[in-house]
Amino acid sequence: MPIPIVNSIASWFLKKRFHQIELFVKYPNEVQNELLFNLIKVAKDTEIGRKYDFNSIKTYREFNQRIPISNYEEFHPLIERSRNGEQNIFWPTAIKWFAKSSGTTNAKSKFIPVSMESLEDCHYAASKDLLCMYLNNNEDAQLFTGKSLRLGGSKELYKENGTVFGDLSAILIDNMPFWAEFSSTPSNRVSLMSDWETKMQAIVEETIEENVTSLAGVPSWMLVLLNNVLDKTEKDSLFEIWPNLEVYFHGGVSFNPYVEQYKAILPSNKFRYYEIYNASEGFFAIQDQNNSSDLLLMLDYGIFYEFIPMDTYKTLQQRVVPLSEVELNTNYAVLITTNAGLWRYKIGDTIRFVSLSPHRIKVTGRTKHHINAFGEELIIENAEHAFKSVCQKTSAEIVDYTAAPIFMEGKEKGAHEWIIEFKTPPKHMADFEYLFDEALKSLNSDYEAKRLNNMTLNKPKIHCARTNLFYDWLKNNNKLGGQHKVPRLSNSRVYLEELLRLNEQ
Repeated sequence: MPIPIVNSIASWFLKKRFHQIELFVKYPNEVQNELLFNLIKVAKDTEIGRKYDFNSIKTYREFNQRIPISNYEEFHPLIERSRNGEQNIFWPTAIKWFAKSSGTTNAKSKFIPVSMESLEDCHYAASKDLLCMYLNNNEDAQLFTGKSLRLGGSKELYKENGTVFGDLSAILIDNMPFWAEFSSTPSNRVSLMSDWETKMQAIVEETIEENVTSLAGVPSWMLVLLNNVLDKTEKDSLFEIWPNLEVYFHGGVSFNPYVEQYKAILPSNKFRYYEIYNASEGFFAIQDQNNSSDLLLMLDYGIFYEFIPMDTYKTLQQRVVPLSEVELNTNYAVLITTNAGLWRYKIGDTIRFVSLSPHRIKVTGRTKHHINAFGEELIIENAEHAFKSVCQKTSAEIVDYTAAPIFMEGKEKGAHEWIIEFKTPPKHMADFEYLFDEALKSLNSDYEAKRLNNMTLNKPKIHCARTNLFYDWLKNNNKLGGQHKVPRLSNSRVYLEELLRLNEQ
């Protein structure tokens, strides 16, 4: 299809969609309230709907009081029944797909339900909106003259009990309309390869001859791919390979550690970066302005939002507020009720509002300490279980520890750096390091994927701390006492660097 015709169609769609966006920007609370009661009405005859008598819920206050807050562990039994083929448990239409993501305390992986409604009205709708916003802000855009290089997950789709599970990206690619593949690279066949090393080589071979105008994917994974492209072509800049490249749509992990590395291989002030905020549970927010990392919260994707102020989180004073009661610059844990049947579900993310008209947010972190610099989503429970297992095998005893990422630099891979104070150190530190790495792989499927053949993560780097290092650090920071603890895991290197310096004194 000629580019002018494509641009004309996109312009028509953009204008139509922007009228709808203007509606929820102007009337956010009304749109969210109407959405909530539509979800309740649709699900009233499900098992959950009958249990909590959805039919009689007439106000948000009743919804808030009657429906319990849940996390994955609490929702897991219902999901497992659904994965085994039962229907109409938490959503009335058939749940065929489950997005596999990083695990929790009790499971190596999570399986998030994906309905047809969430595919069409959330994930695919968001992809169109992202394009609309970008085109609206950049009238000179030439995206349609070439292809988008998309980099999804590494897992194939697997069938079980009549249902299908895999990475969300694999589910999205598998269900895209046939014509969508014409505007994307690599091919669906290559995109759905399960072996990352083979897949990476295949992507490089398929894409270097294409006219790539945009990039889409997680920053850490994308950086690995782009460096492979430069190695294969023996070029220094991506513009030498794809001269019409103009934008990178990114999300999944913080972009901050990677900014300079991208600028080095994309040396142009005209090149644009657009951030998104999505997860297996849904697509939540989109950057709607050039040169701004603030994200517009999308209020009409079939997701009803609630928020828990973090200063009350998991306390007796915990309170939940709807969108109409949020305040600026307050850290909130996010609850979602969705068109895939998740009811008042804690996604584990924290955000703060930087604008209330429209509702724009910044993602501030997770409700639990974790490391997610490369999409590995390593949580404290993973570390604790791994240490327990390895200490039993090596007769070691641990006093305290903390960890942070080693960020990618140039063509160097990332890693996790740990400093551990032992009461009884292992006899052979190399054995401890190897067993610890293997234990983390067994506990966390996303960490395992990132460690595969050192594709994104090198093996962990572990330092032995001197005696009383953590006590001295707490003392130096006026944090002695039972309520103060050293942060176990952090996406920042601040704590680790302080401890490393103190360890040398």
